[in-house]
Amino acid sequence: MKKKITAPKIYSMKNKEKITMITAYDCPTAKIVESAGVDIILVGDSVGMVILGYPTTLEVSVEDIIHHSKAVSRCSEYALKVGDMPFMSYQASVEDAVKNAGKIIQKGGMDAVKLEGGENHIEKVRAIINAGIPVMGHVGLTPQSVNLFGGFKIQGKTEESARQILKDAKLLDQAGVFAIVLEGIPEELAKLITESVSCPTIGIGAGRFCDGQVLVFHDMLSIPEPCYFKFVKQFENAGEVMKKGVENYINAVKNGEFPEKTNSTHISEEIINKIKKERGLKCI
Repeated sequence: MKKKITAPKIYSMKNKEKITMITAYDCPTAKIVESAGVDIILVGDSVGMVILGYPTTLEVSVEDIIHHSKAVSRCSEYALKVGDMPFMSYQASVEDAVKNAGKIIQKGGMDAVKLEGGENHIEKVRAIINAGIPVMGHVGLTPQSVNLFGGFKIQGKTEESARQILKDAKLLDQAGVFAIVLEGIPEELAKLITESVSCPTIGIGAGRFCDGQVLVFHDMLSIPEPCYFKFVKQFENAGEVMKKGVENYINAVKNGEFPEKTNSTHISEEIINKIKKERGLKCI
């Protein structure tokens, strides 16, 4: 029988086995990625851009995360389920951070939470962990700070920026996070961080030397169309397959080829004739 993956299990995989993490925001996707054998399912605030049509992740609320987390948790049994803490769910105070993390666990059915930032949020990370909730860190290109960065730009390219990201990662590690996402930073910096912390690092746009990798489900499968970010690899063009299937359906309906007789249910002519006779209609 397959064992449930836990936060301590992920922590123990450093230097032993590469870690895989993929986003999911609904039941069908959760079933697909778990049946494929993924280690971690992330209900990311990327749901805002991928599913809800927002221009950034900043519009996503705690309620949005809980709503999608519920769907994922109903359909995932073995993978570790991590819920993102969205913008302003933890930034204002330690009290907000613990309360909202608790909601994502209790109401959303998640196993752990992820939050962005390092030195500026260490007190909140410690408080959430002290409340009994596993925390995954996230440094580098943190999408909730997109307005500060002036867009989705690679971080850690200057000495000052690289030093701060390394410091953030080490502080998170010391605070007790079970893993750290490294997003949008140079490969060399990601390698240095990975070698400098005791917990696993999970990269996205951070090169080859992290302890694991994460991608957005829809990006890696080109749904609805190919994603052209440098760090994304297209593993299948599922979007094209899905589009073709819809086109085939539309054509079949327009041409009268669907539904066929085999797609329909039937009753006897005797019953139909009886009803027609009662209504004064011509029988078959």
